[in-house]
Amino acid sequence: MNELCNILIVDDEILVRQGIKHHLSWEQYGFRIVGEASNGKEALELIEALRPHIVITDIVMPIMDGEELTRIVRQNYPDIEVIVLSSYGEFNYVRSTFQQGVADYILKPKLDTDELLQVLQRTARKIPSIQYQEDAGNNQITMDHVIEKLISGYSIDYDVELVKQAFPYARFALIGIEQSVQQDKGRSTIPSASDLFSKLTDRVDSACEHIVLRQLPSDRYAAVFLANLGPRELDAWMAAVREVAQETKQLDPQTGWAVSHLFDDFNQISSVYQDELPKLLSYRFYFPETALLIEDELPQPVQVNRSFNLKQFTEEMKREHFDTAFQDLRSYVAAMSGNYTSTAFEFKSLLGNIVFNITILLGNQGYDMKELDAAKYSYFKTINDAPHVHEAVRLLETFLEEANRQILAKTQQGSSASMKKLLEYIEEHHAETLNLTTLGQYFHFNPSYLSSYFTAHHTEGFSEYLNKIRVEKAAELLRSGTLPISDISSTVGYSDPSYFTKVFKKVKGYSPSQYRREHLH
Repeated sequence: MNELCNILIVDDEILVRQGIKHHLSWEQYGFRIVGEASNGKEALELIEALRPHIVITDIVMPIMDGEELTRIVRQNYPDIEVIVLSSYGEFNYVRSTFQQGVADYILKPKLDTDELLQVLQRTARKIPSIQYQEDAGNNQITMDHVIEKLISGYSIDYDVELVKQAFPYARFALIGIEQSVQQDKGRSTIPSASDLFSKLTDRVDSACEHIVLRQLPSDRYAAVFLANLGPRELDAWMAAVREVAQETKQLDPQTGWAVSHLFDDFNQISSVYQDELPKLLSYRFYFPETALLIEDELPQPVQVNRSFNLKQFTEEMKREHFDTAFQDLRSYVAAMSGNYTSTAFEFKSLLGNIVFNITILLGNQGYDMKELDAAKYSYFKTINDAPHVHEAVRLLETFLEEANRQILAKTQQGSSASMKKLLEYIEEHHAETLNLTTLGQYFHFNPSYLSSYFTAHHTEGFSEYLNKIRVEKAAELLRSGTLPISDISSTVGYSDPSYFTKVFKKVKGYSPSQYRREHLH
């Protein structure tokens, strides 16, 4: 029996790789795509593991280009043939690779199905170990090829009986799994896709009789599984999936599972994989604690205007109504936190835009924003890297707290200046009819606000301070001459001598006459 010719595709453009991969039903022509890489370094790792018969490689790639890859392959794996993809302007590279012994080359701009197939067939016939024949695949399309083509968004004609043999039951569902980025794969306790599949298979097999599980290829997620099951197995199957999802969540809190709706038409696998599964898994940003996401079990999203009223926010900031502006902002962000249909990118962009605008607005208003201005790029990055909504909101709160500290620092400086002006005015006008109303009119303060402001920014209240000033002025007059006490009373601002006597004694401990006698003596 003739062996299929295995092919590895190496190109830094995913569209080129996908295009070659899905140009044809390769098995029908005796070929099999066994892997793909985005640069020469990745390719060498796959070559060691997969040992393809042919490598199709681009010339210009990051990390390791096609010229270096070709040289290493021809040196270390002389039985592997290399076909080079190139553009018109890369002739010198192509000439160099031919010197290394490439089998053939194809111009990218002219890449078409017929030419690619002819070049591959010509090259495959040179490989004695596989005795390539065009009908090596016996015109059979494998189930793996059908699934991979459908989930990649390509149409394909396939034998319905092939599907029925592989999936004998009526219902289908897709399970998608995302994990945290593994910093150290060698030491990580996070299970691999194969481990997850084995664990889920064991659990499902013990709970269900009529079910088929299949692991699907995926560059997008940690793992994707296709489930085919009978209608009586739904409850038992879902219970098993929940158990495994909870267990993996305990190992890695950033792991998330999602299960699509059940569908009867096998062709729906494409739309479910391309649309529904990504949407469900994107909700993990808003539900980080949820191990398994199912559309029907999600709460209703909070209805909120997608656009924050930045104009009103800016006006409140310019008027220095910071409490109102920040409260409106917090309310809007809280509402958006419950609107999980908004993407994580939209939510993070909103927060980043707010950080930027607050920094600019406060800077324009004379606040010291040097530290925050320097830190804003750090806030942009950490918000952008936030794994879930709670962390993003916490970072915004940290920023708002720092902004408030800068506002308070300037406000306190301004308050000191304002308080100094108030005290100077009282001292200069103590002999006049002076109260909170007249003082408020002069300084454009509400009397009740002025009363609380005075108490908050001074050691004593307005009345106590005014009386102290008047009594001190009266004491000077009592010590320095023989002016009648009633005249002194009116001179310092008291129209009623008896009230003046009462206030004076309360402050000094003596009546005005006693105070005069003591000091004259």
